[in-house]
Amino acid sequence: MLDWISTNSVEIIGTLSGFLFLYFEIKQSKWLWPVGLFSAIMYIYVFFIAKFYADMGLQFYYVFISIYGWVHWSRSNSQNKVELPVSSLRMPLFFKLLLASLFIYIAISFILVNYTDSPLPYWDSFTTALSIVATWMLARKILEQWLVWVLVDAVSMGLYFYKQLYPTAVLFAVFTILALYGYFQWKKDMAKAEAIESK
Repeated sequence: MLDWISTNSVEIIGTLSGFLFLYFEIKQSKWLWPVGLFSAIMYIYVFFIAKFYADMGLQFYYVFISIYGWVHWSRSNSQNKVELPVSSLRMPLFFKLLLASLFIYIAISFILVNYTDSPLPYWDSFTTALSIVATWMLARKILEQWLVWVLVDAVSMGLYFYKQLYPTAVLFAVFTILALYGYFQWKKDMAKAEAIESK
C-alpha cells in the first residue's frame, strides 16, 4: 500500500509538471525544457514500476533532448536576438523521419519482445518511436510535431488506462486535445511571422 501511495504521488507530480510543460510548449517558451527534464525524472520511476520499459527508456532520452533543446533555443535567442522561428516540415525530411521512426520501432520491439516482460511491447514501441522523433522535431521547432503528438497522446492514453495509471491517462487525454490547439496556435504564429517578414 505504501509503495502504491509513493508511486501514485510521483505520478501526480509528474502529471502536473507535464501540464506545465505543455503550457510552456504552446507559448514557445524555452522554460519548457527544464520542466520537461524534471517531468522525465519523475516518469522514469513511474514507468519502471508499471513495466513500461520503452517508455522508461524514452524518459532518459527526454533528459538529454531537454538539455539539447534548452541549448538550441537559448543559442538562437542569444545569437539572433529573436526566438527560434517555427518552420514547416519539408518532404525530404518527412521521409527521413518516417524511416527513422520505422527503424526505432523495429529495434525497440525486438528488445521488448525478447528481453523484457513488457505487457504491450508493440504498442509501447510504437508510441516510444514516434515520441523520440516528435521531440527532436520540437527541439527544431517544426510545426508538424504537434500532429505526431496527437497520435502518440491518443494511443498512450489508452495504454495508461489499461495499466491503471489513471492520472497519466487523464494527462494524455488533455495532451491530445491541447496538441491540436498547439498545432493551430503555432500555425497562426508562423503565419504572423511570415507576414511581418514579407513587409
